[in-house]
Amino acid sequence: MRRLSLQAGFTLIEIMVVVFILGLLVTLVAPKIIGKTDQARVTKAKADIKAIEEALNMFKLDNGFYPSSGEGLNALVQGTPRAKRFAPDGYLPKVPIDPWGNEYLYQSDGRDIVIFSLGADGVEGGEGYNADISSRDLD
Repeated sequence: MRRLSLQAGFTLIEIMVVVFILGLLVTLVAPKIIGKTDQARVTKAKADIKAIEEALNMFKLDNGFYPSSGEGLNALVQGTPRAKRFAPDGYLPKVPIDPWGNEYLYQSDGRDIVIFSLGADGVEGGEGYNADISSRDLD
């Protein structure tokens, strides 16, 4: 009596075809995904800057002035001794960090404000994804 043996598994050719197809997909899709990650970070930084700007405007409406550069963005979370009508819950839950892990920078002369991120490289200036992102440029 002869038994039929059932072979389970894949041949070497089948495995090589699957690996080739996966490699081809990675080479076509990966560059598009990687480029979108950098663009998403820039978009997030712009949205954060707009949100910080709105919180600063609310602070000014309540108190009649913007926090000084020295008081910084922390004044939106914890307040400042000069703020007589500080919102009980603050204006931001916490001071945000830009998508590259750096603090947003803030400057104020009492009348005008500027909020900015130094971009991907964390250094002033730059081009492309390394360029600074400023509230002055977002209108």
